[in-house]
Amino acid sequence: MALADTERGVSNGAESGSPFSEIIELNVGGQVYVTRHTTLVAVPDSLLWTMFIKKTPKELARDGKGRFFLDRDGFLFRYILDYLRDLNLVLPDYFPEKSRLQREAEFFQLRDLSKRLNLNPSMSKENSITEEICQSDTEEGALQSSSGMDTHTLRTMSTVVSSSIRSPSLDSRKSGYITIGYRGSYTIGRDIQTDAKFRRVARITVCGKTCLAKEVFGDTLNESRDPDRPPERYTSRYYLKYNFLEQAFDKLTEVGFHMVACSSTGTCAYTSNDPNEDKIWTSYTEYVFCRD
Repeated sequence: MALADTERGVSNGAESGSPFSEIIELNVGGQVYVTRHTTLVAVPDSLLWTMFIKKTPKELARDGKGRFFLDRDGFLFRYILDYLRDLNLVLPDYFPEKSRLQREAEFFQLRDLSKRLNLNPSMSKENSITEEICQSDTEEGALQSSSGMDTHTLRTMSTVVSSSIRSPSLDSRKSGYITIGYRGSYTIGRDIQTDAKFRRVARITVCGKTCLAKEVFGDTLNESRDPDRPPERYTSRYYLKYNFLEQAFDKLTEVGFHMVACSSTGTCAYTSNDPNEDKIWTSYTEYVFCRD
């Protein structure tokens, strides 16, 4: 029986006796990847090797289009796949996701990749200063004898300095603008007293400097549409992983932003020839936030 259709591939027999196709389609967290079976099984005893060597196609999860599904970070999987192709990895000059990539490497049981990432971690200013303050007990004791401060005082100072690094004052934060865009569709009933019915809530888009967007929204910011962008460059391709405007507003307020302008449009996108049918409208709204 032909397996090309069920395996989402173009030819059968990744290797002699294998039930998998030579070309395999993957859906990783919503991102689609197409690669060879030999690439996925390049590292023996890894998670992907176990999936595509030890298991059969029927045992693996699929999406609605028959692609093999992995519920992991679709953006970071591109680096996992790059590593599997030649067992080497070259990261961009600006790559702030190294710790998250190491977590993905550990999940996929790629021990050598995880070890490489751990040997050269990207140390942030917070980590380096905190390590300098939190010295070993021996060094702390020497400082105690020379300065006259006890251990409790030293630890309290370390905590205060560390907290100030993690939560910088508004004066030390960069000023700038962030624009939030929001698109949706709704219907207004024939009876004007009828409440509007919202049919679809689309993505909340984020425009502004990359560094400001990442500072405000962190992991809730989906960067897959504009990856590896330097921090001082502007982008209009980011969007949020949730659809609640109030949640976005709360995050902006927490870090000192305030709304300075907004605009909205509403147009009739669809009108049926039937006069009894409701009209469908689309709306687009932008909110401009500023931090002085």
